[in-house]
Amino acid sequence: MHKLLAASALSLAIVLPAQANNYVIDPTHTFVIYEIGHFGTSTNRGRFDKKEGTVQFDRAARTGKVEIAFDLTAISTGVAPLDKHLQSADFFDTAKHPSAKFVGDRFVFNGDKVAEVGGTLTMLGKSLPVTLKANLFNCYMNPLVKREVCGGDFETTIKRSQWGMNWGLNMGVPDEVRLLIQVEAIKQ
Repeated sequence: MHKLLAASALSLAIVLPAQANNYVIDPTHTFVIYEIGHFGTSTNRGRFDKKEGTVQFDRAARTGKVEIAFDLTAISTGVAPLDKHLQSADFFDTAKHPSAKFVGDRFVFNGDKVAEVGGTLTMLGKSLPVTLKANLFNCYMNPLVKREVCGGDFETTIKRSQWGMNWGLNMGVPDEVRLLIQVEAIKQ
């Protein structure tokens, strides 16, 4: 009888779909940072201070979906006039396009760790494919919130001109921009 029950439970587990867990982005442990060369002399950096999002993640099925939106009006470079220039029509045109969003649903695993997330970055009214490479990924039981937290350090390099951000290309301002996304999300 025990063998029959075990076999029935196993066959039921095979038939039932895996359940994705839902997570909410922790804004205190999530940062979207950009890096771009500055006339071959140094690296200009900035970050978007307001962000939000959700993650659905099923380790067993090796599937998931991530949505992270960042407020382009909340760009912070540490230089107020540069922040204003980046918000202008020369770059992000925040009067017309105040936010950007990454939606990823193609998870690639290396063992039980997320290695890449492929999806779409929507910015300046255009949606283009982007793949985020995971440099770190982990899930752990957070001792403060008493819930599982999953996250990692992800990066990609984009060409800003693909979104129509062409200012300065003819002056030597690089087209390639490195995006670094540190994200942690709390299981709900």
